[in-house]
Amino acid sequence: MRPLPQPARESLTLAPVLHALGDPVRLELVRRAWDRPESTCSALADGLDVPLSTLSNHWRILREAGLISMTVDGRHRRIRPRADDLSDRFPGLLDPILRLSAAESPNSGPLSSDAGTAGVRQKHTA
Repeated sequence: MRPLPQPARESLTLAPVLHALGDPVRLELVRRAWDRPESTCSALADGLDVPLSTLSNHWRILREAGLISMTVDGRHRRIRPRADDLSDRFPGLLDPILRLSAAESPNSGPLSSDAGTAGVRQKHTA
């Protein structure tokens, strides 16, 4: 497995983290990553009606902000939340954000993206 570049723990800053979390699609991806660490990009994005190129951009923004780390595992990219690094740099920041985002039902409303996917909805699965 080969890790992709990411910022060092000591260089994480608040503005990129908040920017990354400010998009509803990225916030949902982060919430899913926290619930299922070591999952693949495709598994975490399952059910989101977002173009692959847009998802790639979302994953890049999350990685460059320092919210996730990504490793290449053959044809898959594995996602791991950087919970320890973020909690060291910004104590108490993510828990309430992720808890509140989980309380909001992503299945009931549109998920919009600043990458041109306004009106994207999460697909319902039975």
